[in-house]
Amino acid sequence: MAEHAPDAGLTQQDIHALVGARHADPFALLGPHEINGTPYVRAWLPNASRVQVVTREGAHALGELTRIHPAGLFAGPLTASAPYRLDIDWQGVTQEIEDTYSFGPQLHEEPLHRLANGDPYAVLECLGARPLICDGVPGVRFAVWAPNARRVSVVGDFNAWDGRRHPMRLRHEAGVWELFIPRVAALARYKYEILGARGDVLPQKADPCALQAECPPATASIVADVDAIDHYAWHDHDWLQTRGEKQGARSAMAVYEVHAPSWLPAQDADAPIRDWSTLADRLIPYAQGMGFTHLELMPVAEYPFSGSWGYQPVSQFAPTARLGSSLDFAAFVDRAHAAGLGVILDWVPAHFPNDAHGLIDFDGTALYEHVDPREGYHPDWNTMIYNLGRREVSAFLIASALAWLLRYHIDGLRVDAVASMLYRDYSRSAGDWIPNIYGGRENLESIAFLKRLNHETQYVPQRPGVMTVAEESTAWPGVTARIEDGGLGFQFKWNMGWMHDTLHYMQEDPIHRRYHHHQMTFALVYAWSERFMLPLSHDEVVHGKGSLLGKMPGDRWQRFANLRAYFGFMWAHPGKKLLFMGGEFGQLAEFDHDGTPQWSLLDDPLHHGVQKLVSDLNHLYAAEPALYTLDAEPAGFEWLVGDDAENSVLAWRRVDGAGREMVAICNFTPVPRHGYRIGMPQPGQWEEVLNTDASVYGGSNMGNGGLISTEPVASHGKPQSASLVLPPLGTLYFRLRR
Repeated sequence: MAEHAPDAGLTQQDIHALVGARHADPFALLGPHEINGTPYVRAWLPNASRVQVVTREGAHALGELTRIHPAGLFAGPLTASAPYRLDIDWQGVTQEIEDTYSFGPQLHEEPLHRLANGDPYAVLECLGARPLICDGVPGVRFAVWAPNARRVSVVGDFNAWDGRRHPMRLRHEAGVWELFIPRVAALARYKYEILGARGDVLPQKADPCALQAECPPATASIVADVDAIDHYAWHDHDWLQTRGEKQGARSAMAVYEVHAPSWLPAQDADAPIRDWSTLADRLIPYAQGMGFTHLELMPVAEYPFSGSWGYQPVSQFAPTARLGSSLDFAAFVDRAHAAGLGVILDWVPAHFPNDAHGLIDFDGTALYEHVDPREGYHPDWNTMIYNLGRREVSAFLIASALAWLLRYHIDGLRVDAVASMLYRDYSRSAGDWIPNIYGGRENLESIAFLKRLNHETQYVPQRPGVMTVAEESTAWPGVTARIEDGGLGFQFKWNMGWMHDTLHYMQEDPIHRRYHHHQMTFALVYAWSERFMLPLSHDEVVHGKGSLLGKMPGDRWQRFANLRAYFGFMWAHPGKKLLFMGGEFGQLAEFDHDGTPQWSLLDDPLHHGVQKLVSDLNHLYAAEPALYTLDAEPAGFEWLVGDDAENSVLAWRRVDGAGREMVAICNFTPVPRHGYRIGMPQPGQWEEVLNTDASVYGGSNMGNGGLISTEPVASHGKPQSASLVLPPLGTLYFRLRR
């Protein structure tokens, strides 16, 4: 075909910019136009040999386009102005398709203005890849925020990953690039090719708002079937309406923390089948039978590096493809709710990885991260820190939180690394951080973000009863206080101080514990300053820290007895409970994300005994309001013996404010205590409802025969007391017989 001179509507500069994939406004050149009163079409089709324009219904031809540049730019007049298709000859392979550049703007101005003003619901409405029908034509609308880019193109399976083929339209009011590509369908792989602010083509970027992604190490985004996800047939209406009663300050909460990709035990010698459906078949009945009330999943938002366990996510809206599709994940949550289990997600707004296909330098500028590394780089994790002072970034993250709650019916978010967000000098030396506008170390932008997050998530009319939990390791005041009272607004805070103190105590040889007695009592000094969750999480069984059982001193029997006594102490202590997988049966090894918990250990009676104890603790805990109702109120707790450091004995009372009460007693030495007298809060007979030294748990079966009676002998400030047998390295629970 002969080459022709450019038509009257184009300049050489336009052509060179388009051919060189550097034109910022392809719609100004391509698609239907009118030149001197004549309808005209231009099409940019690299590698095409011939193009004809036909009516959309294919009834007749409207014109033959002339190639006006050898790279594949075609143009020509039409006989009439009408909806059309392009009949393309790709060097012998023909294709008939609607012209991408014949479709008008896809996003309305109103949501774009809301997006520019930081509205998270506008993020959900506008951004990402959404299959839809435009002018009667099926296809996908792509939209991405990249305000400083010079050009953005959609690349994917449908255009040979050629960034020249589908440059997008910039909506200046929000810095959003959009494009409707006809005939693309769900499950198509795609990315964005971006000509950055500095004029260089960046590594292809995954869609920050993708709802589905390839399974790592592949890195492409996938067009999700949004309609199928949003119209999944849920069966959990009753659960959602009542869940607020199940996860409040006065509720029993025993959380089982799980790394979903590695929990499944092997079915045989081969690797286990790891998907959401199989996980639901095994994990949900297990956790339910063990008496846990909630599952907490380590991050499931797609992440590139398995060794990060999900704490360095790239796709904040997409459930990891390691375990199946988005619909599979929705079905998992639905089945958990049917079994009476809440689902909490670990969610990571503190930082993101520096993988080239991710958010870093997204449009050729520090768009999501801070420019200055003293604010934008996290030295501990070699990651980037979100610029939460930028309203679009804040809206992006809050939209992610809302998406998990709305789309997948998640019951709560455990917000990771809150301490690192609150302080500008977190893990930084002097001179390596920038003070706030008042000269202080507080990160005012993060504080505002966290307050807004908690406000938005707690007031979602469609999803009442959501909770948020802060992993916050400092003495920041008011983490769980109401926002209107100056607090951050979380429902619960992980009690990291309790965890560090008590684990340090338990690692001491019992002969030395008398010198560390305060570590078991100090948490009660501040126990009601926040609403706490007591975490024995994955963080305590990684990076050379050993397993929980491995931390315990003594011979084999003593190590198991120590762990059982510690669990007994924890379940009677004020605060909701959290235990990481494997801890419930005394796993020997550290957490291994490439393996599974050591399920074979359950053939050993001592390991099985620990598992039975945790199950019994959970069921007793849920059945006894005294153990949880007043967790966050000082009226729910009273020391009976708090100062017997010499014998390493602790005893306390728990009440529910409505007449129910329990007494817990711990002996943290291997020495049995016969005739140990304790003042009891009420006269009468007290049932020994749990003994961690019982033989069924692997203990020596030393105890009080199931019942004690008080005597009118004053002790510990009480007019009535009882003489007890305290088993070695054991915890006892007593309930007043009515």
